[in-house]
Amino acid sequence: QVQLVESGGGLVQAGGSLRLSCAASASIFSFNDMAWYRQPPGKQRELVAAVARGSTTDVADNVKGRFTISRDNAKNTMYLQMNSLKPEDTAVYYCNAKYLGGDYWGRGTQVTVSS
Repeated sequence: QVQLVESGGGLVQAGGSLRLSCAASASIFSFNDMAWYRQPPGKQRELVAAVARGSTTDVADNVKGRFTISRDNAKNTMYLQMNSLKPEDTAVYYCNAKYLGGDYWGRGTQVTVSS
C-alpha cells in the first residue's frame, strides 16, 4: 500500500507563488506516471500536470508557462511549482501515482488565490 501526503497549500494573492510537495511512503523510483490533479469548487477534478518515470513532463494548457512539475526520486517526493497564480487556480490539489497496477491518491491540499 502506497501513501501519498500533499503539503504546501495555502492562501496567496494573485500573482504570487506556491510550491506543493507530494511525499510518498515508498520509493518512487519504480513508480510509473505521477501527476497533480485539482478540483475547483463545484467543478470536476482535472489533470494539472504529469511526470513520467523517465521525467518526461506534460502540463495542462491553462497552466502552461506558470506551473512546473518535477520529481526527486532520492527524496521520494514530487513537486508542483506554481507561479503567477490566478484566482481561477483556487482548488484542492491532489497527488496521484500509478504503481504496479494500483492508482493511489493523496487527501489533497487547499490552494486559495485571492484577487
